[in-house]
Amino acid sequence: MFNWLDRLENRRLLRLLLLFALGWIGVQLLHYFAYVLLIFLFSAILAFLLNYPVGWLKRYLPHSLAVTIVFLGTLAILIGLGITLGLAIIGQLQDLITNLPSQIDLWIDSLERMQQFLARWNLDINFQQLESELRNFALAGLQFGFGKLQSVFALLLSGIILAVITFFMLLEGERLWQYLLSFLPDPWRDRVPQALERNFLGFFSGRLLLSLFFGTATFLVLLVLRAPYALALGAIAGGLDLIPGIGSTMGISLICLILLPKSIALSVQVLISCILLQQVEENILMPRVMRNSVNLNPVVLFFSLLVGATVAGIVGIFLAIPMTGTIVSLLDLKALQASSEADPKSSQGKRILRQ
Repeated sequence: MFNWLDRLENRRLLRLLLLFALGWIGVQLLHYFAYVLLIFLFSAILAFLLNYPVGWLKRYLPHSLAVTIVFLGTLAILIGLGITLGLAIIGQLQDLITNLPSQIDLWIDSLERMQQFLARWNLDINFQQLESELRNFALAGLQFGFGKLQSVFALLLSGIILAVITFFMLLEGERLWQYLLSFLPDPWRDRVPQALERNFLGFFSGRLLLSLFFGTATFLVLLVLRAPYALALGAIAGGLDLIPGIGSTMGISLICLILLPKSIALSVQVLISCILLQQVEENILMPRVMRNSVNLNPVVLFFSLLVGATVAGIVGIFLAIPMTGTIVSLLDLKALQASSEADPKSSQGKRILRQ
């Protein structure tokens, strides 16, 4: 019987072992430095977006002055939005958390009525375990509300660090970036920046725009339907929509679950409206916003999401897709890309069928 191990030379086996060891070390470093990587990643995205107005101002002003004006203007806008919208959202979230025990009681009453209804049809289902989990959820929500001050200080500290790093990236980042690229071989000096810009910066800027649309549209829908906590629920929907793949579905489910004790009809109306918004986002906006971003086969995309969540939690979810897209682009792995670019004949056939 032919043994494939016989084909492995010592040198090739050593390379495989070293590759596995480097991969394992990379995973451990990613898990350990996840917070640092996330701060620098968002700083790089902000610096990339702010570099456009800086480039326009550099036509008339020195580089340092243009960076200072754009940075201070952006900071003033963000602080203004934080004082107005941020405080309003925090106030509604506080009211929502405060009323959470009464919401849980309404859910438990609904479960008891459902249990009595099923008992009439000889379906003996005990919801006591679920009721206990709901009460624990309410208690955890109250504890989160009382401990919010510490979280606000931590978030404020992260925001200050993010702003400082973004400023210096705008001021001195180009020279440092060119220095790092000088260590790469000549063919990779152009490919690496293009792959990173397309997969990281393009992906996160696109997700930010889509989440902004979904959160704003959800807020307007809730406002029209006169739902309570419209601003807070819209912020929840937009924030969860940042999670690729399943974020919008999680946001819709959570909003409908919160509104369910208030009114079943209102919850159904919100569900239908948000599903329509989700279809508009995924089928109309996303192909246009993300067309120059990550190009991955859906199976590879969800596999990378699961691996990222296992390795680094929520940080891994955000980093998994752009990292996988960068590797696929650099190594030119056509089989792992979406069929629209991986198979030109298939794409041409689809266009003919549409015509």
